[in-house]
Amino acid sequence: MTGVRDALGRTVRLGRPAQRIVSLVPSETLSVVELAGLERLVGRTDYCIEPAGDIEVLPSVGGTKGFDVDAVLALDPDLVLANKEENSRPLVTALIDRGVPVHVSFPRTVTESNDYLTSLCALLGLDDDDGLLQRCRALASPDDAPGDPLPVCVPIWRDPWMTFDEHVFASDMLRLCGAENVFGDRTRRYPLAADLGKRAPLTDEQVAERDTRYPRIVLEEIAERGARAVLFPDEPYAFTESDFAAFDDVDGSTSMHLELVDGKDLFWYGTYVARGIPRLRDAIARIAC
Repeated sequence: MTGVRDALGRTVRLGRPAQRIVSLVPSETLSVVELAGLERLVGRTDYCIEPAGDIEVLPSVGGTKGFDVDAVLALDPDLVLANKEENSRPLVTALIDRGVPVHVSFPRTVTESNDYLTSLCALLGLDDDDGLLQRCRALASPDDAPGDPLPVCVPIWRDPWMTFDEHVFASDMLRLCGAENVFGDRTRRYPLAADLGKRAPLTDEQVAERDTRYPRIVLEEIAERGARAVLFPDEPYAFTESDFAAFDDVDGSTSMHLELVDGKDLFWYGTYVARGIPRLRDAIARIAC
């Protein structure tokens, strides 16, 4: 079969379409099931929870960051699906070094998510003209993005509060759904005190290859950047309405709409896009009214 390039710049080649797949990425687990059926999967992680009611029959190899390499090998996979950000690189490298075919993804836009689906179809031996893929591709069209975007902030952690810049998949999801990430141009500064405005940051040379996509922020910045809404997802941090109270004494927060959202709608790439974009688009349109 034709080789497929992955996010590490490697060419992944299989002698035949993958039949025994271990998926280390929740959204990719769902994508395999929706494209080729549950029977192609032989293993998953603890966080691979969709499709609920069906996926539970598969054995787990542990968490996404700390999965058990020996448990993966024991399942004799002919393909392992991993993600450059979600999975521990040393553990993924250990699988590659053992000769296991591993495809590593890293989509940062919806278009790149659709490119990943095309690669997945090739690995599964499927045509990439599936109706589900066509819906995902249609939703990625910038012509369909609503005008006059709603300025929003999406926290992903607290103590310290964290969010993401424009180079993260969720930021592109917001754009396509009619929202503007107010922290799109705000890179992470090092060390923590610099990110919180308490000291001078390190130079670009000192920062080097560190990840700058997830700034640590103070809540006052959200209002200062003109956010009209704060969307609280349930992953990776499980926000609840009790977290709204943190904004009670923040200047300018009384004019902001605070709402819980499904984190999968923001962060799950692959086939989930076909349901995530319409749901998120409806929620943003309702808030903007």
